[in-house]
Amino acid sequence: MKFFSGFCLANEQELFTPYLNQSDFTVAGFSYGAIKAFEYAFTCKERIDTLQLFSPAFFGDKNAKFKKLQTLSFSKNSDLYTQNFMQNCVYPSTFDIRPFFKQGSIEELSELLHYTWDEAHLQALKERGINIEVYVGEQDTIINSLHVKDFFVPYASVYYLKRVGHILK
Repeated sequence: MKFFSGFCLANEQELFTPYLNQSDFTVAGFSYGAIKAFEYAFTCKERIDTLQLFSPAFFGDKNAKFKKLQTLSFSKNSDLYTQNFMQNCVYPSTFDIRPFFKQGSIEELSELLHYTWDEAHLQALKERGINIEVYVGEQDTIINSLHVKDFFVPYASVYYLKRVGHILK
């Protein structure tokens, strides 16, 4: 299994053990890492059976002002921005995510905020026989989980998990 980490995180795949397909032919990613996993799966020439996207970073429903404010806030005080981000990642749980913390960059934040999920690429993966699974939490405060669910339904099996947030706990 190949796993891609989320923004400001490293080696957090153990958080998703209840859902992770441990097969050698699985590609998975969390949040920002879901973008990286998707891009990898689309360009990879090796066998992939399953693509698992956990709380995929999805900001297509946000306007330019929101995205600019996020970037400015990070630029102004990355420590405070990151602290708030991590709190929002674990909400509504009280899970300690600090052991997985890795400082993110303004370039990564900008990339995830402005990323556009390509529906033609999703369809192409589906046509290649890749099983796409998307997991979103009902109480996610980072992304609009209902919007994400609706977007991915034509291409993936979407698991909408009640009473959990971005880290699905």
